[in-house]
Amino acid sequence: MIISSDLEMCKNKFEELVGKRIVCKTNGGRKRIITYIGTVEHCYPNVFTMLCTNEAGKQSIVSFSYIDVLTRTVRVGIMPEKDEVVAV
Repeated sequence: MIISSDLEMCKNKFEELVGKRIVCKTNGGRKRIITYIGTVEHCYPNVFTMLCTNEAGKQSIVSFSYIDVLTRTVRVGIMPEKDEVVAV
């Protein structure tokens, strides 16, 4: 069961990520995983939005709910900054 404090904590974490690059992976059905890479644009009471750019340069806005993140329907990872070195 999801407690409202967990939901509020999740929302606060995403508010800290506004303007940062993240990757979201979600189930597309039939053993297909859809990956979105972009920046967090806005945090609303129930959802957050991210601006994604595909290989062709076309931009789109996608939204995910905090409940989906808490139930792990959507997996979220933070992308390293360009200046940041990733340890292997």
